[in-house]
Amino acid sequence: MEPTASKRSDAPGSKTLPLPGAFETTAEIPLAKDPLQRVIGQERAVELARLCARQRRHLLLVGPPGTGKSMIAQALSLHLEAPKTEVLVVRNPENPDRPFIEVRTREEVERERAAIEEAEGVLMKPEDAPQQVAERLGYLCNNCHKFSLPQEAQCPHCGRAKLAAVGIEQGTNPFGDLLGNIFTVTLSQIGQQGPQGRQSVKTTHRVGEKDEVVVFERAGAKVRRLDEKTLERRRVIEARSQTKVLLQLNRKPFVLATGASETELLGDVRHDPYGGHPQLGSEPYTRVTAGAIHDAHEGVLFIDELPTLGRLQRNILTAMQERRFPIAGRHPQSAGASTRVDDVPCNFVLVAACNIQDLPAILSPLRSRIAGEGYEVLVDTVMPDSEENRARLAQFVAQEVTFDRRIPHATAGAVEAVVSEARRRAKDLDGKEKGLTLRLRELGGLVRAAGDLAVFEGAPLIEARHIAEAVQRAKPIEEQVKARYGSYYAGLARDVSGAQKAAESPYNYWNWHEHDEKRGYE
Repeated sequence: MEPTASKRSDAPGSKTLPLPGAFETTAEIPLAKDPLQRVIGQERAVELARLCARQRRHLLLVGPPGTGKSMIAQALSLHLEAPKTEVLVVRNPENPDRPFIEVRTREEVERERAAIEEAEGVLMKPEDAPQQVAERLGYLCNNCHKFSLPQEAQCPHCGRAKLAAVGIEQGTNPFGDLLGNIFTVTLSQIGQQGPQGRQSVKTTHRVGEKDEVVVFERAGAKVRRLDEKTLERRRVIEARSQTKVLLQLNRKPFVLATGASETELLGDVRHDPYGGHPQLGSEPYTRVTAGAIHDAHEGVLFIDELPTLGRLQRNILTAMQERRFPIAGRHPQSAGASTRVDDVPCNFVLVAACNIQDLPAILSPLRSRIAGEGYEVLVDTVMPDSEENRARLAQFVAQEVTFDRRIPHATAGAVEAVVSEARRRAKDLDGKEKGLTLRLRELGGLVRAAGDLAVFEGAPLIEARHIAEAVQRAKPIEEQVKARYGSYYAGLARDVSGAQKAAESPYNYWNWHEHDEKRGYE
């Protein structure tokens, strides 16, 4: 197959993609950098997807499985602007069960991160820290004066207990009172603590005529040094640290919510066995969990088979209308049932998909909202059998091979065989005499099956014979039954066991009254 080299454009103003010209293998076919240009044969849907990304409109894709609906949704999300805000849950001191929501811009988040970095202090090797500090932190053994990790209570070099583990802490060192006036061991309350906490040593340092406090603390295999200015920055950060990041600034723009449960879709407040007790349990704001509608804020919420959500469609409608949706505990017996966070932002672009027969099951107001603030499109199942579209199928084969990563590339003859199969399927499935099928998921399965055959026999490329054999192996089970027994009912009759025949189960003879098929089972 040698399609002429040409160019196409999926939408006005989009970059053109060179179509493959004469080639020997699909390894020579360049892949499009724009994911929307990798969608084959759905020009109208792709054009609307570009428009929805630019204008932030909703999109409903209707059509059979395997025609590129999910691929369009993912590609659309990559054309949106990156999220500009970070969302936090803030403790409410007056009513802990009603936390606040705080939204920070990118600039505010970057300033906050810079302040945290300034409060990190200076890292140094334990060998560079004062000897007494290294001992008290557990890095230096006061017996053999060799260094090791503080997690090791026994010195790995001499086998004896370190001073920090048994000496000063347990009062066995005769100079403990003197050293205790200089060094004080505390547990750091700033930052995340490990299983045993973060141990620190406080000292004083003379600067001119003033004594300044200097703190040394464990930092893995190193020691962190904090001066007074750094400690002050830490105290400021700690004072406003009663927050939880609900939505990160750098989050994914695409959220898949197909088949999501109520909790997964709308968020929840996790259970606390101590009932949120301030001394024993965890604060309510720390247990708030975002749902898919919140994770998709400033991005795309994709729901395939939209009618399967049932009554939850009403919640989707409310979120689309208000662009905010509360998070509350959804289990009556949970400690989180009394917690509620209002005004959680969820300004997403909804991309939904369904089959034609499922359209009546979509909530009417939701359909109206999508049509009023977006577009509905019926995806194509067949494209014309033209030279340009045959070249697009060659591009499709190249994409399937590249993204699978486990099969070799295909020869031009193998691509021609795929095109022939696409013609046959367009005729058999959609009744189009001069067309190429766009049910590409099944066609991609054919390419992978042929690639597996090539790998099994050690062939360097997928050839036409591999495609021909894969066509036979990839037949639907109904076609296999028909080829073996002549009809589906004949195959069912042969497969019914003797016990089932004796019982005359209604499951096996559900329609014999109407079709007089019982004799066929006997």
